[in-house]
Amino acid sequence: MSPLEDVRVIALEQYGAGPFGSLHLASLGADVIKIEDPSAGGDVGRYVPPYAAGEDSLFFETFNRNKRSVSLNVRHPDGRTVLEDLVRHADAVYSNLRGDVPAKLGIRYDDLKHVNPKIVCCSLTGFGMTGPRADEPGYDYVLQGLAGWMTLAGDPAGPPEKTGLSLVDYSGGFVAAISLLAGIHAARRDGVGMDCDVSLYDTALSLLTYPATWHLTERYEPARTRRSAHPSLVPFQVFTAKDGWLVIACAKEKFWRRLTEVVGRPELATDARFRTFTARRENHQAVQDILDEVLSSRTVAEWVDALRAASVPCGPVNDVAQALREEHTEARGLIVSTEHPRFGTVRQVDSPVRVGEPVTRHRRAPFRGEHTDTVLRELLGYDEETIRQFADAGVFGAT
Repeated sequence: MSPLEDVRVIALEQYGAGPFGSLHLASLGADVIKIEDPSAGGDVGRYVPPYAAGEDSLFFETFNRNKRSVSLNVRHPDGRTVLEDLVRHADAVYSNLRGDVPAKLGIRYDDLKHVNPKIVCCSLTGFGMTGPRADEPGYDYVLQGLAGWMTLAGDPAGPPEKTGLSLVDYSGGFVAAISLLAGIHAARRDGVGMDCDVSLYDTALSLLTYPATWHLTERYEPARTRRSAHPSLVPFQVFTAKDGWLVIACAKEKFWRRLTEVVGRPELATDARFRTFTARRENHQAVQDILDEVLSSRTVAEWVDALRAASVPCGPVNDVAQALREEHTEARGLIVSTEHPRFGTVRQVDSPVRVGEPVTRHRRAPFRGEHTDTVLRELLGYDEETIRQFADAGVFGAT
């Protein structure tokens, strides 16, 4: 069995953060039943350009493989009935909506415990379900600015910059998945479910980690650094070689000593200006200038080969295409394929969550409402007449 084969999650999710979190649960075998609102055309991620047509997009494919889709208007009284029947057969209700919406939709634990006392209600919102911003929508870029991230990225002489990826969204998805699994574990142990109040804001603030500790304890003022340099360790940044950029990361003194040997400047290891982390930090520019001059004499590949042979942490600054072609990417089985009637073979990056044997077979993301009939009949036991009545009432939207 897959690790989560006995877990069922009812997901009222959309766009990126929520679907990213449940993606990893589905990859581990959980039955993720995605509830899509027919009045809104389902998950807005279905329509994200540039690779989108009709209700299909490669964006949606990225975040929703291995899931099932049920078209259901949960605001309709009969839709509510169907939702509660699903809750009876589930371990968790998972959502990523605005902080005040779970209460309005009635998908908190207090709203559903009469249906299933062991249900775990995990809400991933922008700002959480409490606090002055609870009713505000939260988007990754806004949160990167609000949480101080943009003052840590980019060149000091330039404007504030976001990270290249939506890391608040994706990290929030991971946090939600961990919270949901912890809740299910406790509910199975104790027989009582709970709410999981997870927010992108909390996630973004928590990822400030040690710069936050330094500031709160010693009034440290973080600042952007040139060339993506580490705030305290030197050398630990990007350097320019003959044909491109590479990263060298001397996180231990032994790596600095090995580096001086590889670049043919062993005397630097005993130079008083560079002998310790503290000394090198004080003379950061001198270290960079010396290494720039030496490293510019050979190609990135030549330096990476030499540094890896000496066990100095390093790597090329790849573009996306190069990263996807890395031999280690292939060796780790990180590229998976699914078949789609519109896009043909869809190749994408696999989940990094590995538990036991890795999953080798994947299903494409579902069409909107693709599994409605199957779930109603096989999971809930609805007969033809019940389904017809609900359909006539508009609970499932237009077919």
